Amino acid sequence: MNFKKENILIVDDDIHVLELLKRHLQSMQYYTFKAVSVKEALSILKSNRIDLLITDIKMPDVDGFELMKYVCEHYPSMPILVVSGYVSAKEALEMGKSGVIDYLVKPFTKDELKASITKSLSGHRQLYPQEVATTTYNFRELVGNSPALNQIKEIIHRVKDIKATVLIQGESGTGKELIARAVHYNGKFSRKPFIAVNCGAIPEDLLEAELFGYEKGAFTGANESREGFFQAAEGGTIFLDEIGNASPKVQNSLLRVLQEKEVQKVGSQKSTKIDIRVIAATNSNLVNAIKQGKFRQDLYYRLSVVEITAPPLRERVEDVVPLAKLFLQKYAMEYKDRSMAIGADTLEILERYSWPGNIRELENCIQRAVIMSDGEIRPNQLPDIFKFQINFPKDGLKSLAEKEREYIQQVLDLVENNKTKAAEILGIDRKTLRSKVG
Repeated sequence: MNFKKENILIVDDDIHVLELLKRHLQSMQYYTFKAVSVKEALSILKSNRIDLLITDIKMPDVDGFELMKYVCEHYPSMPILVVSGYVSAKEALEMGKSGVIDYLVKPFTKDELKASITKSLSGHRQLYPQEVATTTYNFRELVGNSPALNQIKEIIHRVKDIKATVLIQGESGTGKELIARAVHYNGKFSRKPFIAVNCGAIPEDLLEAELFGYEKGAFTGANESREGFFQAAEGGTIFLDEIGNASPKVQNSLLRVLQEKEVQKVGSQKSTKIDIRVIAATNSNLVNAIKQGKFRQDLYYRLSVVEITAPPLRERVEDVVPLAKLFLQKYAMEYKDRSMAIGADTLEILERYSWPGNIRELENCIQRAVIMSDGEIRPNQLPDIFKFQINFPKDGLKSLAEKEREYIQQVLDLVENNKTKAAEILGIDRKTLRSKVG
């Protein structure tokens, strides 16, 4: 069966309706995802490219309007088709505000569904033709519009359709895996597998077997032959996180894979050709590791055909607020079943913080604040580490000498620069005053 290029997500708490819709869509050659709740739908949206959302309105916990609002804000180019048992005039007006192009009232025929899908997808193309005509890239996985992030998006645009190896470097929590996923899911290989492997989480003596597979009897416990992560990623992308933790033996095997485009299972004498893209990531300095003899220089050059540096959050302050609002929406829907807000004073504090844990720390902070808040998130609902930030002066900390000069100038301004009068108020002589103001 030749499938069409669009991915469609269907959301309905009625599993019978879900199955019916899925069968209809598959018979029309569409790739389908299904969710029985808004929470499940959000998870699918986060990890997959979706071209059309089909959703019911009335669902338990969080209704379809909250989902539509979320999609409208975070995926503005995604068309929405509503399928519902009854649509009131008020709901129809609300759907219009949420970007809904068409809606179907249950029960409906397969032909009616097909017509509505065609209308929604074609309406989407008419509403957003600039996505094809301009160089503004819609990498929705990467939230923010800072110069540093826009530079990354430009590189992703250039490499997404080729299988050159990519090395992503950056501190922990800077979103290196999100960048890797953006490379894969925005390119022409997006329908092929994306396999993420944390090289630091697998014991060293098992990593080679996990990556390349093994033959039965290759080692104690190998009771059957097994494919590795590289074989599983055939045609797609394998993401090797924390590549700096790979042992010398694994590094040798990786170099052979990149050079020969083939893998050899542990315990086998036979090599198998593979066709995959390799994206590696590290939070360590590989150049220093090379100097220390801990990482192969030739492997580094093979991995770093294209290099991407994921900047720390402190260097992309412009992105703190949009990221905070994204996480607020996510956890408000997950925990509170309603919308929430972040106060302007709270956002200001978040922007001033240095975020040593980067995006991951920001997400954890907002998650905790949502749990602790009953409505608008205020400064006192932030973790204890922000107590100093709350009272931190907007212009930063200053030395005692700087504060003294500021106060002296205020007194001089008050007495219209009468130095005799100012010295008298300050309790110092004119000579001391002159030395302090310069």
